[in-house]
Amino acid sequence: MRAVDLIRKKRDGQELTSEEIAFLVKGYSEGQIPDYQMSAWAMAVYYQGMSARETADLTMAMAGSGDTIDLSSIRGIKVDKHSTGGVGDKTTVVLGPLVAAAGVPVAKMSGRGLGHTGGTIDKLEAISGFSVELTKEQFFRQVNEIGLAVVGQSGNMTPADKKLYALRDVTATVDSIPLIASSVMSKKIAAGADAIVLDVKTGSGAFMKTLEDSIRLAKAMVDIGTQVGRRTVAVISDMDQPLGHAIGNALEIKEAVATLRGDGPADLEEVCLILASHMLILGGKASSEEEAKAMLAEQIKSGQALEKLKQMVAAQGGNTEQIGRPELLPEAELKVDVKATAGGYVESIQAEEIGLAAMMLGAGRETKESVIDLAAGVELRKKIGDPVEAGETLAVLHLNRSHETGLAEAQRRILNAYGISSTKVPRRPLVFALVTPDGIKRF
Repeated sequence: MRAVDLIRKKRDGQELTSEEIAFLVKGYSEGQIPDYQMSAWAMAVYYQGMSARETADLTMAMAGSGDTIDLSSIRGIKVDKHSTGGVGDKTTVVLGPLVAAAGVPVAKMSGRGLGHTGGTIDKLEAISGFSVELTKEQFFRQVNEIGLAVVGQSGNMTPADKKLYALRDVTATVDSIPLIASSVMSKKIAAGADAIVLDVKTGSGAFMKTLEDSIRLAKAMVDIGTQVGRRTVAVISDMDQPLGHAIGNALEIKEAVATLRGDGPADLEEVCLILASHMLILGGKASSEEEAKAMLAEQIKSGQALEKLKQMVAAQGGNTEQIGRPELLPEAELKVDVKATAGGYVESIQAEEIGLAAMMLGAGRETKESVIDLAAGVELRKKIGDPVEAGETLAVLHLNRSHETGLAEAQRRILNAYGISSTKVPRRPLVFALVTPDGIKRF
């Protein structure tokens, strides 16, 4: 078997066999197939695509290229959740405790963020003392004892995917749905979950900007899960504006705590209830979305969801007093209002611009070496559909003096991100579609 023959085969639109895909992944990850040949193959995939079977084979080959986690020692059906990313997306911090409180174990491995804000792990580290480093034994024991643990990803998980992604990043082949889908799902498969709920974002702050592309990606990932025996569903949710009001690590933890108390932003609560309801259904705790939502609402009302977060924080060495009193979380030295220059109604918010403004204040990483300022970020006071008067505050910037050099540019980006209309604007739907093995349901 030769790489050049497989490149030619894919270039000409033919399907590769399972053995041929395994040969490519193994050869590339072990350094026997050079970058230039794998680049050519990735470009052939970009133009010719892959079948559902090929994409599943690629996923499994990458999942098996490094460490895999066997969660069989954890009792119950383990349901994982993955978001394709967005601005203000702190859903894992809400979902984990909420779903665990309802009786579905959550054994979650999350990553750090590279970009406008931190990843879930960075957000949780805003809690003093919180450790994301647990041994496998500690991880399993904690989930069995309290139903919940969130830790950093294994350093040697899906090394073939890491190597291929780095190559795609510099060869203009990132935007290939089979390659994106297999990259995401290889990590989920390696992490050992029995079932997977995908939150596929769509809009200006998402990787997929259009609804149709988001549905295509969701369907590809659901097809992979189905092919490899993992029950998988995908929710297509809005990212044409940030989720909730807080963007930035400590700010997002405060908002997650508020949501678990029952007084968080309506959009964040609704998206979390929808995602969590599908986790409960896949976990065998509910038979319908309505039944699941009622169970989840009770976990919030009774205080059990917030208590579950406190249990996880305590188990992982964090300061639980900061959950009871979120004002004790890191606070920025400066708070600067960004005021509207005209009145009307908020028509649009470029979510990515808001995220980049937060990064300039220190909330995210421009490079892997960047150090996140956990207190920094943006607090939105106006969302799409809200009325606004000239001079009224659109957003509040939270920053420490060490990042004052980024203040002017952050202010400019916030103002440019807001579109103001003279006529009333309808509020956007939060969820556009549900993709399951049975098909696509649009809302």
